[in-house]
Amino acid sequence: MDSRTATTSHRRTERLEARIPADLKTVFTRAAALRGQTLTDFVINTVTEAAQRVVREQDILDLTQRDQIAFANTLINPPEPSSKMLATARWYRKQVKP
Repeated sequence: MDSRTATTSHRRTERLEARIPADLKTVFTRAAALRGQTLTDFVINTVTEAAQRVVREQDILDLTQRDQIAFANTLINPPEPSSKMLATARWYRKQVKP
């Protein structure tokens, strides 16, 4: 979901409550007003952006580690070429005859 479209108009909603200091709520309310949003929309959009960033960073980190291991294992133990790959190599050699 695009964080810019996250609003309180979702079909199914659930309540999320948080106790925060009054001065922090004042800052949130001011920031929401500066963006032309309700406090609820501001909190939803801001938290959505932060959550998506955290998840994306974790996914990239995990993917990178997994891909590095797979790449190294493939270099150490390369798979046998498939019949399709061998046929493609033969076709290519015919096309690029010296």
